[in-house]
Amino acid sequence: MNVLLLNGPNLNLLGDREPEIYGATTLADIERELTARAAESGARVECLQTNHEGEAIDRIHAARGSVDAIIINPAAWSHTSVALLDALNAFEGRVMEVHLSNVHKREAFRHHSYVSRRADGVIAGLGAFGYRAALDYLLDAAG
Repeated sequence: MNVLLLNGPNLNLLGDREPEIYGATTLADIERELTARAAESGARVECLQTNHEGEAIDRIHAARGSVDAIIINPAAWSHTSVALLDALNAFEGRVMEVHLSNVHKREAFRHHSYVSRRADGVIAGLGAFGYRAALDYLLDAAG
């Protein structure tokens, strides 16, 4: 199984940016854990974080036919990007949406996610553990 871990804008600042909301774990920590956990199951995780929406969309397009699943934390694009939704709709594999914070306890504009319309599952509010939960679900679903 090949999994793309795709993180959106500002997630490169994890561990430093608003740790009271997003926690102290860095994105590098999350990527190392998921890569190792996947390898234990014979799976592979490719990681990409970008602050550029077009780059994220291009990577989703490239994932078609070569990636079995995407774990995505679209961050602010969740609430704004129909283009990201359209790219995910063209992807045939499973999609898991992850948010570190519980977006439903935050500002009202964060309560809506375009990405959720395509996601097979949505995990919010579990901090960095949410990524592990998403990967474990995908590995279990793959059999």
